[in-house]
Amino acid sequence: MILPTNINPFEQHAGSSRLVKPANLLALMVTVIAFAAIAAKLKLLGIGVLLALFFAAIYLYLLFTNPILGLYSAVVLCFVLIGMGRYVKDVPLGLGMDAILIMTYIALFIKRFKERIDWSPANKDITYLSAIWFAYSLFELLNPEASSFDAWFSGRGIGLYMFLLAPLTLIFIDSSKKLDTFLYLWGILSIIATLKGILQMKFGVDFAEKAWLDEGNYKTHILFGKLRVFSFLSDAGQFGGTQGYAGVVGIIYSMAQKNRLKKIFFLMMGIMGIYGMIISGTRGAMAVPLAGFMAFLVLGKNIKILSIGIILLTVVFIFFKFTMVGQGNDQIRRMRTAFDPNDASLQVRLNNQKLLKDYLVSRPFGGGIGHGGVKAQRFLPNAFLSQIATDSWYVLIWVEQGVVGLVLHLFILFYVLVKSCFRIMFRIRDPMLRLKMAALASGMFGIMTASYGNAVLGQMPTNVLLYISMALLLNTEKFDTPKEAVIENKPVKSKMKTKV
Repeated sequence: MILPTNINPFEQHAGSSRLVKPANLLALMVTVIAFAAIAAKLKLLGIGVLLALFFAAIYLYLLFTNPILGLYSAVVLCFVLIGMGRYVKDVPLGLGMDAILIMTYIALFIKRFKERIDWSPANKDITYLSAIWFAYSLFELLNPEASSFDAWFSGRGIGLYMFLLAPLTLIFIDSSKKLDTFLYLWGILSIIATLKGILQMKFGVDFAEKAWLDEGNYKTHILFGKLRVFSFLSDAGQFGGTQGYAGVVGIIYSMAQKNRLKKIFFLMMGIMGIYGMIISGTRGAMAVPLAGFMAFLVLGKNIKILSIGIILLTVVFIFFKFTMVGQGNDQIRRMRTAFDPNDASLQVRLNNQKLLKDYLVSRPFGGGIGHGGVKAQRFLPNAFLSQIATDSWYVLIWVEQGVVGLVLHLFILFYVLVKSCFRIMFRIRDPMLRLKMAALASGMFGIMTASYGNAVLGQMPTNVLLYISMALLLNTEKFDTPKEAVIENKPVKSKMKTKV
């Protein structure tokens, strides 16, 4: 670095030499006295508050220096926020996701305050689709059937998180290295979630988890004396769905790795994810790997491999549908009921959908966001819609946002899926990138399929992971091998990056 000629570097003050100035010394003394007074007054709590402030200050410095940290932080929070609510009471932890995403935008603005932010990477169809979906969510505030703003606010994530996450993903994840970093983070958190689930299965739940079960959740999480593992996620259904998602993405993503250690890591992510799905006891989660791997076989465009895959999936179907092998295992026995058309819980769901159909036939915009299902009872304990369990994610959208909202939602999902599959099959030149995107697309299809039976798509962490993946799937040209390198048969790294 070249210093201006009129500045003598030996006359510059740095480090402890700055304390020579009375103002700096006074500021330091006031800070130390204030911290000591807080610690003395609040004792252990005060020390904890001071440590929290110290680490918060460091985090904010890092965030405003490198705003992509906010996006990665959102991935971490989507795994742990709801589970933390079992230990930290009377604190609106759900607002943590909103806060970190808004802070990330603020950090982006401040870092580029003196120069114009380049929004061109976010000029994609997924950004406009997310804006339309969020606008429709805001329109639901005017729904004459809706009667509670608090209920709408509790369900704000349906439109808000996709709207906030899509542009950030397009702006920040602009290289293969950053794409891999996102998957590494996902993999680490998924493996930890399964390990926590194994601890629950082998040694039981802790005090906070037992209190959560005692609040009434034991009715759905302890069946025939056996615990349905939920790890540190919201419930067993979400744990099973998101771990099945990680299983599909991890196993396929491992095929795109040339480095042995990387291949082992993602393979472990996949295997641990599938195992976590199994111990959750969530029957509907089986649709994630079944549909996901079938989608991957189709994307491969190899008739021979596709035929083998269909045979294997048929064997799995026959195993659960027509045999009693492994019936002594609790997890296998419960999953086998998913293939029984006369299952009692399935009949209850079908009857509920008939009741909802009669109610919604004259309500094209639904009953209002946050107004559907038993979760709405804390806002509307006596409302008709809050007395009927929705179970399916698509039924929930239908109930809360009507047939108009359901059609719009399905259009967005299938638009992203179909367009990304077309790119994977016919447009992407880099074979390794094709596998990586196939992993994300296959996982997305698996979640979409499973959401017919369970409301996994709209809950954390699945929703955050899915929204980021959707943006990546429609931004493949950012990571693809340049055309001239393919012609010359000399793969090179793409230099298409965005300054942030």
